[in-house]
Amino acid sequence: MSKEVPIHAIWLAQDDPKKNTAVRLSRRGDLRLHERFNQLPRRGIILEPLCGKVLGPEDHSLLLEEGGALVGLDCSWAQIEDSVSQVMKKTKLKGRMLPLLLAANPVNWGKPGKMCTAEALAASLYLIGREEHARKLLGAFRWGEQFFILNKEPLEAYRGAKSSSELVDLQFEFFDIDIPE
Repeated sequence: MSKEVPIHAIWLAQDDPKKNTAVRLSRRGDLRLHERFNQLPRRGIILEPLCGKVLGPEDHSLLLEEGGALVGLDCSWAQIEDSVSQVMKKTKLKGRMLPLLLAANPVNWGKPGKMCTAEALAASLYLIGREEHARKLLGAFRWGEQFFILNKEPLEAYRGAKSSSELVDLQFEFFDIDIPE
């Protein structure tokens, strides 16, 4: 059996903790929640949607073989730019974003890319071949399975990509997105 990837989240306390997916996962023991940057893991990947570099096959060994942690950035979408700026100045973790997927959480249901922290972490686990761990995370939410149903085809295609650039190109097969010129 392969070792589980360590899951963490940096919590900036910008939204209601009663509805917060990272807080719930922390209470269940599914991830380690950090309010202070100095307690974050030293090695690994932090999911942040503005970095411009997609989590691709080239990153898998850091998480699967080299003991790196997967860290979610838990903040409000309304404050995403300031939050990313604040966090990335204080960590040496590699910033990665996810390819487009549909959110299944009740707040942003059906919106491309507007995933909550739990969805982003689960999607990352799925893409690196840890589907069971991904399903366990989202099993904490009554809408969790809906995420996998909504994104079945893109998740499978993305997981089979051989490079980050192939993964980026695959998005066009599932989503009508404009590339800024």
